[in-house]
Amino acid sequence: MSDQPTDEAVLLETLRDAQRLGFFGAAPIEQAMAHARQFVDAIAAGPLPGRVVDIGSGGGLPGLVVADVLRSSVVELIDRREKRTDFLERAVRRLGLSHVRVRCADVAQVARDVERGVAPAADVVTARGFGPPEATLRLASRLLNAGGRIVISEPPTGERWAPELLDELGLLLERAPGVAVFVRPPAR
Repeated sequence: MSDQPTDEAVLLETLRDAQRLGFFGAAPIEQAMAHARQFVDAIAAGPLPGRVVDIGSGGGLPGLVVADVLRSSVVELIDRREKRTDFLERAVRRLGLSHVRVRCADVAQVARDVERGVAPAADVVTARGFGPPEATLRLASRLLNAGGRIVISEPPTGERWAPELLDELGLLLERAPGVAVFVRPPAR
């Protein structure tokens, strides 16, 4: 496994393949990749994660971009649609991302497994276009270690994170360009 990121042209072509398959919208891939890099920047602002989980990975945004940069972290891409996870498995091989695991599963079941202690929790959970904001945050928080962070794509305007929800989930909100970062304070 190389510690160096993949040739950007190969990553772009892989993401274009996902777009052609209908896994995400028609916006220019370069724009989508720039947004995915905002996830990377938000993750890099904290401690290096040992384990990253991307929920609703779809065609690989932001998961493949995050995995390409965070070569020393274990990255798990989760999607419940087999067509998408089959694509992701091929993409992971094409990009030489041997530290990445692709899992075809419902995130709610994965969360139950984490809560029962039969699956590991994550240091970072990422989500882009996964579902309604509250549902996304609730599920992501169930996958998270104490001291971990959740990074979720953020619309350009509007406030969608109720302070009561953050209090209930024990999360602190930090803003970063293009994303919201939620921090679960370390256990005392």
